[in-house]
Amino acid sequence: MNHDNNKIIVILGPTASGKTKLAVELANKFNGEIVSADSRQVYRGMDVGTGKDLAEYDVPYHLIDVASPRKQFDLAKYQKLAFAAIDGILARGKLPILAGGSGLYLQAVVDNYKLANIKRNLALRKQLGKLNAQRLLSKLEKLSPKLAARLNHSDKNNKRRLVRYLELLEQDKSFKNKTGRKKYNALIIGLDVGREVLKQRIARRLIKRLKEQNMIGEVESLHAQGLSWKRLEDFGLEYKFISLYLEKKMDYGEMVERLNLASNQFAKRQLTWFKRWERQGAKIHWLKKGQDASAMVEKFLKQT
Repeated sequence: MNHDNNKIIVILGPTASGKTKLAVELANKFNGEIVSADSRQVYRGMDVGTGKDLAEYDVPYHLIDVASPRKQFDLAKYQKLAFAAIDGILARGKLPILAGGSGLYLQAVVDNYKLANIKRNLALRKQLGKLNAQRLLSKLEKLSPKLAARLNHSDKNNKRRLVRYLELLEQDKSFKNKTGRKKYNALIIGLDVGREVLKQRIARRLIKRLKEQNMIGEVESLHAQGLSWKRLEDFGLEYKFISLYLEKKMDYGEMVERLNLASNQFAKRQLTWFKRWERQGAKIHWLKKGQDASAMVEKFLKQT
């Protein structure tokens, strides 16, 4: 199939909703290649905890295992690599399928964020890094009440992102996420599996990762390779709570319980982001159980 007009497919949804499986199915049917939109799958060695499911990929994939977990990987780097991957796929006459749950990464590509070209201020980062998320947010509210008001729950609790906003504001008081002309004609498909089904999937996946996929061993290995406990905790979810367990700051049962709760809260934050994106004008075609995504894609590709 010849893909023209810079058409891409976007598959989004909360954690454990089945994005990878659907993306692979569509890639096989429509001669596609997958571009991951996951803020943690970019890191090498972080496999089980990020759900890379590489065994499922019998098609070419991009932006997985492209960075060292020792180094910071920011939105600007992701956007640059994503644009290059998508442009390469289109040049080969194939269909790019952007799939993941990181709303900021997805939106930066689809809406073509014009990211501020401001360099890192390491001294400021070190100073701000000593503060907790609440104090960082308070600083941001004083510097830019409008920007702070636009942040969702995830942003407000993400220290790394808050530090970056403060760093940007220090050099550009008028900073905001600006968008340019969209590079791609995107069909956005959202997976809606229902809250109860999602809860069950998250719980089952957690037990599978712990009992069958040696997720604790993965965290131990990363620490043995030189990643500090603090760095691992900063990655959140599995890496945070398993690190706390390995540091003997909580027992196994508490770790499982708190990780399951945190995963469900994370899924809610993801959905909140997607709903906000819709309010900003994104057209997300939510796929209910039994609906055929391939028919939706086929119709989209035939449109001129």
